[in-house]
Amino acid sequence: MANEEKVVYNAPSEIKEIRVINTYELEDEARKIVPKGGFDYMSGASGDEFTLRQNNEAWNKKGIIPRVLADVEHPDPSTSIFGIDIKVPFIMAPIAAHGLAHQTKEAGTARGVSEFGTIMSISAYSGASFNEIEEGLNGSPRWFQIYMSKDDELNKNILDEAKADGATAIILTADSTLSGNRHRDERNQFVYPFGMPIVSRYLTGSGKNMSLNNIYAQSKQKIAPRDVKFIAEYSGLPVFVKGIQSPEDALLAIGAGASGIWVSNHGGRQLDSAPGSFATLEGISEAVAGRVPIVFDSGIRRGEHIFKALASGADIVALGRPVLYGLALGGWKGVYSVLEYFEKDLKRVMQLAGTQTIADIKKARLFDYK
Repeated sequence: MANEEKVVYNAPSEIKEIRVINTYELEDEARKIVPKGGFDYMSGASGDEFTLRQNNEAWNKKGIIPRVLADVEHPDPSTSIFGIDIKVPFIMAPIAAHGLAHQTKEAGTARGVSEFGTIMSISAYSGASFNEIEEGLNGSPRWFQIYMSKDDELNKNILDEAKADGATAIILTADSTLSGNRHRDERNQFVYPFGMPIVSRYLTGSGKNMSLNNIYAQSKQKIAPRDVKFIAEYSGLPVFVKGIQSPEDALLAIGAGASGIWVSNHGGRQLDSAPGSFATLEGISEAVAGRVPIVFDSGIRRGEHIFKALASGADIVALGRPVLYGLALGGWKGVYSVLEYFEKDLKRVMQLAGTQTIADIKKARLFDYK
């Protein structure tokens, strides 16, 4: 598109607390106020969206056994990872283009995450700069997710900036060497309505008016164990490999120097017909055998889901779409409301399952539905 000004995108701007009964309803409410192209980009998935549905249905294969006489009151969901103490076992997942949900972009999400008190994961495909995001974070902990350039000198520059910004871990997203077959975006002829300051240095353009296919095509397609080694050695920071769905890949990542495994199918947005992310977690956890922390995402919508993920081997879970819907509905205060909901919901589940701490959850036995 020759004239960048042709794209007009009117994201919501209201900042308010929101009432969260359950996070599924937030999607319906956000649909009413977010422009269609942006909403479909956030909520959609690849192909027939089979894997997106599996992310939801996989939870129903396992049940939580209620425990009584457990001497539990006021459960404590606090935990730590890589030396960072957080009051809950969940963080913000790295997601591109928060400006599709709200005019405050990633700065709004960052403020909600910071005010609540957990870790923000900053996407390289952010629509805001590090400085803009810092205005929301105000010194709070953050990790940085990299989509690699084909030029390692540019990768070094990006890593240097992330470290200077205060990132304490790097997330290598390895499952997105090209875009999934996202029919909603194709029908909408969706392009980003704003630039991507962090990665614009290796794009032929700022990111504005570009499709996801175009942006991915300009990033590195051949991701190998040597890339994990490069990032770990150059940055000197712990590296997560994100997009792990098999025990074999988890072991490859650890062997290459990964300090953490991130179990995810990208919210069903990449390879359709892949299993629900939760269905793969237990096998990966058994292979990892506690050697490195495991972060889990894709499909978290309830406190029960967080509990099941932790009981199946995850150390931390990452929240995605529900937080963006909260951002759309209430800006940073909406983000805070969603995080507060998950905290309250998890404490409720912990109480009814007879678990006082996160360590107790990790020892809990789930019920297999036949």
